[in-house]
Amino acid sequence: MVSVAPLDPGGFVVAAAFLRGQPAFASGAGAVLLLTDAGERRIPVHDGGLLVACRTLEGDALLSGGDDGTVRRLCADGTVETLAEMPRKWIDMLAAGPQRAVAYGAGRSAFVRQSDDTVKDFSQGRAVGGLAFAPKGLRLAIARYDGATLQFVNTAAAPQLLDWKGAHKDVTFSPDGKYLVTTMQENALHGWRLSDGQDMRMTGYPGKIRSMSWSAKGRYLATSGANAAIVWPFFGKSGPMGQQPLQLGARGDQVVTRVACHPHEEVVAIGYQDGLVLMARFSDGEEVLLRRPGEGAVSALAWNDEGTQLAFGTEAGEAGLVSL
Repeated sequence: MVSVAPLDPGGFVVAAAFLRGQPAFASGAGAVLLLTDAGERRIPVHDGGLLVACRTLEGDALLSGGDDGTVRRLCADGTVETLAEMPRKWIDMLAAGPQRAVAYGAGRSAFVRQSDDTVKDFSQGRAVGGLAFAPKGLRLAIARYDGATLQFVNTAAAPQLLDWKGAHKDVTFSPDGKYLVTTMQENALHGWRLSDGQDMRMTGYPGKIRSMSWSAKGRYLATSGANAAIVWPFFGKSGPMGQQPLQLGARGDQVVTRVACHPHEEVVAIGYQDGLVLMARFSDGEEVLLRRPGEGAVSALAWNDEGTQLAFGTEAGEAGLVSL
């Protein structure tokens, strides 16, 4: 059985997350809708637009960046703390790291704030596209123009430079730390095998790739940007090279805008341009409809840690909670 509870997040849904099991919906208008046992709470977080948000690795807070130049942390109990301020900057890049580290940036600037409140500057000579922490240790990946930079946060070691021509945007490590993958300004992914720097090119997308999600064991990387979820296999020595991706949830006239892999099973939730949400199984492509088309493209998807609930939000300000 699938049941859907509709909600009013108060605007374009930038991100959804579960904070200690409580659903949270970050609105572009600057507030977060938090569902608690006592009911709904709408908590102002930014003085202006909220541009980016992600959950802490501990699962107890939501980090966000805004056009007010601040990075803020909303805890599960509703308290809000300012972690960083960059006057006259729009903070549109954010990553949660181990040991409560936070990476944030705007333009060519990239910083890491650690749990002891020290801040380190890893700004680049060219525009920064995205930030991500490695699964283990304080190692930061910075997607940039013409490649990516890997930087240890707490050592003086020289950064590792991974080069590939073009503008690199979002960036992600595989869960086992063996691969780094970026989305590009062109309709493609680029990856590197970190043991030897081997390049991996993943092309053929009709549109921009704005969403990536690793499967529970890191065997697959699901992506948006086509009329199906394109799911690349990353098992074997060469990752996706020489292997065909899975194409799940294909719909002839609708583009996939968001993907979120289940936390335990090889299943992916897929959101589309028309607001429809379904989930599909990797092994046989079996589909289950979770939400019929609505207003606006799906802009946020998030599973709870148990994989029994899925939060979704759209660009038109619709949101809901699917219970499986």
